[in-house]
Amino acid sequence: MGASARPRLGVFKFASCDGCQLTLLDCEDDLLAVAERVEIADFREASSAVLEGPFDLALVEGSITTPAELARIAEIRAQSKTLVTIGACATAGGIQALRNFGDVREFARVVYARPEFIQTLATSTPIRDHVPVDFELRGCPIDKGQLLEVISAFLGGRAPNVPTESVCIECKRRGHVCVVVAHGTPCLGPVTQSGCGAICPGFHRGCYGCFGPQDTPNTGALVPKLSELGMDPSAVMRVFRTFNALAPAFRAAGDAAEKESSP
Repeated sequence: MGASARPRLGVFKFASCDGCQLTLLDCEDDLLAVAERVEIADFREASSAVLEGPFDLALVEGSITTPAELARIAEIRAQSKTLVTIGACATAGGIQALRNFGDVREFARVVYARPEFIQTLATSTPIRDHVPVDFELRGCPIDKGQLLEVISAFLGGRAPNVPTESVCIECKRRGHVCVVVAHGTPCLGPVTQSGCGAICPGFHRGCYGCFGPQDTPNTGALVPKLSELGMDPSAVMRVFRTFNALAPAFRAAGDAAEKESSP
């Protein structure tokens, strides 16, 4: 198959730390294998060479935070046959979505000497809030094995095989002792999607929810346990408002805890 017949890949960045794009570069030898099967048309983290669309597959990192980004994501969607969002910023707003719970104009006034020159939206929102998304790959950052699976799946015309069970299942597979049972440590593992390798519980720390909610998150059952382990409502609110603050299940749990903590 000639180079011109290869599927075209575009990798795009919005408001983010670039960590998920770096995960693709971290694939090393596997990335070389991917590069043999696709034409990398636009990947500015890796190359200054930029080719125009259309794209067979677009990987999009980051959340929408400025008026210019609103227009740009619409253009990318129009040029892309398949659009996959990668990482917590693109799928759930990321850390920057914490602005949604405050006054962005006040933030700009405090941080910038000339805030009138700052063009920003009042909110930071996931890509799916603005354009149709074909698949969401979660994580902060994403897992490179899952990323390669997603790319291979779409190149092969099949659905990606990405686990949706909880981190607790991953802990059991790895033989980790439950930090809640053994140490009384608050942990979001029961409601968080696996994919990280259960890193934090492996070091006797509670899960922080980096991969967002699993497919059937029972936060209503977990919150009373977190309270039993010593977390007051404000602490419960904060633990759900981190990497995936706008993921619906985490958003609902955080909002409920905020109401409970209000005088």
